[in-house]
Amino acid sequence: MNPAGTPSALPRERTDPPAEIAAAPAPVLPVFEAPFSLRVADPDGSDPDLLAEWMTRPHLLESWEQDWDAERRRANLRIQLAGTYSRPCVLSLDFAVLGEPELGTRDIAYVEFYRAAKDEIGGLYDAAPGDIGFHIATADTAVIGKGIMTGWIATMTTAVFAANPDCRRIMGDPDHRNQSIRRSLTKAGFHRIDEFDIRPDRRIALYSAPRTPDDLPVALV
Repeated sequence: MNPAGTPSALPRERTDPPAEIAAAPAPVLPVFEAPFSLRVADPDGSDPDLLAEWMTRPHLLESWEQDWDAERRRANLRIQLAGTYSRPCVLSLDFAVLGEPELGTRDIAYVEFYRAAKDEIGGLYDAAPGDIGFHIATADTAVIGKGIMTGWIATMTTAVFAANPDCRRIMGDPDHRNQSIRRSLTKAGFHRIDEFDIRPDRRIALYSAPRTPDDLPVALV
């Protein structure tokens, strides 16, 4: 069981955070204007199959290492939605923005918003209960390398702050070798905090977008 009393099998979720952090509610999802839209992933619909297929694509298989079948993905989504640590989402794009209106609006990425203080990165900096982290897996290669996702990240920070008044900073923690997302974070206004060895096989680069300059976090280790 996690601190909220709900079943947990999420390896990054802290099992013993301080009471103030454990009591923080799940992140409120941001709202986007066209051409983007965001929805909560549905474990009872077709999303588990969609995500299972996405995560076997070579560029995501290497960076996410989650080549799970649909049943495992369905279980993972249900666990996330039962707790307050993270919210799994699917991001869509209206392809008219690329000059391809005939493609309509289609799903392009998997996004997770999570309470950073409840995550393993919460011990790396002076985390506050309201801090929100995000992960993104861009599945549709048609939007990669065109500045579209960098633009989305910049829009996302504004939207997350608007939806979560208690959020002092938004955190990103890509693998230190992932230069593409690191460049996107920098272009979107994130600040590099430091690099950390989370596990023997995992080194991350920690980034933050603070609400105000005074909210820029400080590394603890």
